[in-house]
Amino acid sequence: MCRRAPSFRCDAVLSLLLLSATVGVAQTARPTSAVPARVATGFGIIREQDLRADLAFLTADPLQGRMSLETGDGVAIDWIVSEFKKAGLKPAFGDSYIQPVPIVEYRADVAQTSIVLRRGGGEQKFSWADISGSFKRPVDLASPVVFAGFGISAPELGYDDYAGLDVKGKIVLVFEHEPQETRPQSVLNGTANTRHATNRVKALTAQAHGAVALLVVPEPNRTHLSNAQRVLRIGGSATRTLPPPPQALQQDELDIPILLVSDSGARELMKTAGVTPSRAQEMIDREFKPQSRPLPDTYLSIHLRSQYAKQGITYNVGGLLEGSSHSLRGETIIISGHHDHDGMTNEGVWHGADDNASGTVGVLTLARAFQANAAKPKRSILFISFAAEERGLLGAYYFAAHPVRDLATTRAMLNFDMIGRDEAASPQTDGLIDIPKETSNRLNLIGAKYSPDYKRVVVTQNAAVGLVLDDRFDHESALNIFFRSDQFPFVLKSVPALWWFTGFHPDYHHVTDTADKINYAKMVKILRLAYLTAWDFGDTATPPRFVINP
Repeated sequence: MCRRAPSFRCDAVLSLLLLSATVGVAQTARPTSAVPARVATGFGIIREQDLRADLAFLTADPLQGRMSLETGDGVAIDWIVSEFKKAGLKPAFGDSYIQPVPIVEYRADVAQTSIVLRRGGGEQKFSWADISGSFKRPVDLASPVVFAGFGISAPELGYDDYAGLDVKGKIVLVFEHEPQETRPQSVLNGTANTRHATNRVKALTAQAHGAVALLVVPEPNRTHLSNAQRVLRIGGSATRTLPPPPQALQQDELDIPILLVSDSGARELMKTAGVTPSRAQEMIDREFKPQSRPLPDTYLSIHLRSQYAKQGITYNVGGLLEGSSHSLRGETIIISGHHDHDGMTNEGVWHGADDNASGTVGVLTLARAFQANAAKPKRSILFISFAAEERGLLGAYYFAAHPVRDLATTRAMLNFDMIGRDEAASPQTDGLIDIPKETSNRLNLIGAKYSPDYKRVVVTQNAAVGLVLDDRFDHESALNIFFRSDQFPFVLKSVPALWWFTGFHPDYHHVTDTADKINYAKMVKILRLAYLTAWDFGDTATPPRFVINP
């Protein structure tokens, strides 16, 4: 099934590549004595030569960088389906291995977009540098503006920016990130992010209170790059002649636009507030009390237009290994990664070997390992490759909203995104986070504060593997790591979910992210650790708990 081209073209590409990248099956590695005999067969068939063959296929030039809605990603989807079938998995979506994800692709028309401030009988048009944004459909609205601090509603933590604030039918202005994020003692997860800190959650919160649009400005007293500045230091954002077009779910629970505001734009909007943005943040950080308020005589007219908008369908791919216990097989362990990347441009093919051919191959490898093992876990395992992660975790958000198995009985999620490289300094991380001197045996686990039980299992199982486990990204907020992969939509649904991640490197989102740079020996160890961890989750009487407020 080719997604954007006649089927003969897709089938031809698939056949050609399979001839040149056949997965080896002849040898069986000797099981290690540190692994229980009943799981040793699956552990032993996780081998470097198979990873190399799979990575070579997914990163080959004919797959054109696997951009969602493009032919190359359709080939990848078809190949994953075929591998799930060969592994003996059941279709996850009724009688199908694929879940359609309807999305819309568009590109902002800056010339036809306008944001106008009306105050004191006059008008002031903001430049694109001061307020920018786009949306999947045309937007025309004119409303008063209200300042809502950090845009967080967490009364259970003693903090609610919306308490006593009327935002119905209004445009809400909020800061990025969270209050007190440099304080280890903060109830908002210390120096790490919570679920409240991402712009999507802030927009959903504003929408739930009746807002019609969200304006987001970097914290004025920040000690790190703004989100926009950080993005501009990432490979493709800095080097591509034309950035990838935005994509969005055709139908999404989030249905209001998010616009980004500059520091100077925020100061202009808050001129009538009786407090500057900097002073407002200072007071919130010091007292942990909201400073929300209407902005008198401040009205915005927002008109958003696109050069084009086209609808299309991409696909999540899922296969199910049914649990061996009649009483527990209704419970689920998810093992996931995403199959898309950034396509092909004049600069070349954006191969996405680490991001995220490595994670996709990891999912397939574990599917084969569990199926090859005679014994099976008591709980079922859902192996899933998500669509359109690079365009905003679209496949994962869609699946979380339309799950095939009850998320309330989903006991854990292992999400693989970039599990193939050694972490190294890069423009994105320079000055923001320290890189350990030696990373060739290091694995980062992200999100463990929401499930310490999960982390304890990984640490215990690691005794048989010997990786260095790192939780640095759970103690920083500058990089917004917590929100940036497919485990996050499931964290929002209170599923114990960690992102398995080997770290950033200079080839991240560059055409140079190629298969020859993968550390295959380390990848084998990571997948063997994940295999043992998933076995534990699948069999234990006490699966990991989710902690609502770390």
